[in-house]
Amino acid sequence: MNNLTKKFAYYGSIMMAISIGLGAFGAHGLKKVISPEILEIFHTGVEYQFYHAIGLFCVAFVAYFTQSNQVKLAGYLMIVGTFLFSGSLYIMTLTGVKWFGAITPFGGMSYIVAWIMLALSIRKAS
Repeated sequence: MNNLTKKFAYYGSIMMAISIGLGAFGAHGLKKVISPEILEIFHTGVEYQFYHAIGLFCVAFVAYFTQSNQVKLAGYLMIVGTFLFSGSLYIMTLTGVKWFGAITPFGGMSYIVAWIMLALSIRKAS
C-alpha cells in the first residue's frame, strides 16, 4: 500500500467513525433538545460527512493506481468540504447562529471540485 492510499484510507476511517458518532448523538442526544427541522439540518451534515468518508475510500483506491496531483487534491478537497459543509451545519444547529449557513455552499463546491478532480485523475490514469 502506498503512502497516499494509506493516508486517505486512514482519513476516511476516522471521518466515518466521527460521522457514526455524530449520527448517534443527533438521534439520541439532540432529538429532545432541538426542533425536528433543526435536527434535519444536523442530519444533513452527518449524511454528507458519511458520503465523503466513503469518497475518501474511493480516493484511496484510485491513489493505489495513480498518485497524481489531482487524486491528492480530490482527497484534500473532500476533507475541507466536510469541515466547511458539515461543520457549518453542526455549528449552526448546536449554537443557533444562522450566519454559519453562509459557509455551507463553499463546502458543497469543495465536494463538487473534489469529485471532478477524482474523475480527471481516473481519466488521466487510463
